[in-house]
Amino acid sequence: MYVIVVYDVGVERVSKVCSYLRCFLAWVQNSVFEGELTESQFMRVESGLKEIIDASVDSVRIYILRSQDAVKVKTIGVEKAQIGTII
Repeated sequence: MYVIVVYDVGVERVSKVCSYLRCFLAWVQNSVFEGELTESQFMRVESGLKEIIDASVDSVRIYILRSQDAVKVKTIGVEKAQIGTII
């Protein structure tokens, strides 16, 4: 599955969320990650995020698509990161 993760978390948790997501997905913009995940990877990402964030004040949105082909992306301005740079 192809996922896009967008988050708005307290400043004290931003680096933890960013570092965690970098283990699984490509950073494409401030507070935005995307990439292919298996079902088990997705469950790990979701579980890990629940441990890091404060659900009473933070927000994480995960968009789930069948594949990257289902997403049409247009960038206006500077491209922050190329999707092809997934580690």
